[in-house]
Amino acid sequence: MRTVDQLSSGGDNRTQPLTDLASLQAVEPPLQVVILAAGMGTRLGRPHPKPLTPLVDGRTIMQQQLDGIRAVFGPETSVTAVVGFKKKKIMAASPDLLFAFNPDYKSTNTSKSLLRALRTTRPGGVLWLNGDVVFEPAVLDETMELVRADQSFVCVDTSAVADEEVKYTLDDDGYIAELSKTVIGGLGEAVGINYVSAADKPVLIRHLAAVGATDYFERGIETAIAEEGLRVRPVDISRFSAVEVDFESDLSRANSSLSGWGSLRPLANDLI
Repeated sequence: MRTVDQLSSGGDNRTQPLTDLASLQAVEPPLQVVILAAGMGTRLGRPHPKPLTPLVDGRTIMQQQLDGIRAVFGPETSVTAVVGFKKKKIMAASPDLLFAFNPDYKSTNTSKSLLRALRTTRPGGVLWLNGDVVFEPAVLDETMELVRADQSFVCVDTSAVADEEVKYTLDDDGYIAELSKTVIGGLGEAVGINYVSAADKPVLIRHLAAVGATDYFERGIETAIAEEGLRVRPVDISRFSAVEVDFESDLSRANSSLSGWGSLRPLANDLI
């Protein structure tokens, strides 16, 4: 079993979208990424962990995420998966990752999984993803400027505001003010791709520790904003596809979007 203090690298068969190769390895030191993959995914009704759900192109949700992360941020990007439900299956599927274990995955929510992961990271900012988001790699390209600037952000989709999704409002300066499923008058939906800066990480860790066991991590962000003035920018990725797969209809929509993204090609050998 690999743990979060054992760095490791992957193979040479990764792919990237038809995008600017200059974006590769653009974050120094290599970016830290966390994938929240501990949940049971009961709403989708699969016998395996939801991140291992196969997509129409033959990859799993998690592999599609990893391909996008490494294509945009570089093959040396450090990725930690928080595991719980059927953890050995996820670890066997991606043995080159680092892993953090949430033993309370049955009784806790994403706030506590993210807390466990952030406590293991080295100094520096962290990008984190829900383990069930199928997204166009261009979404990550859209975040590159703020990642380089080490600015905390939440990726949002302003094209839809469903009642059951995490919604947001803004303050007068254009930063996130509210972030939850109960927001009234939401301006859009959070898509499950977020970043916390090096300076903001200790603040977020404190608030993730303080919120309830069954709270989503967005509650920790929201209380940090209200109580300590955390400043989190929205990144509008509405022109791209990012689908959080909770139900069968979401999976169908993700597969439909995936089919329209175009071909992928191998990374150039001299960039690996």
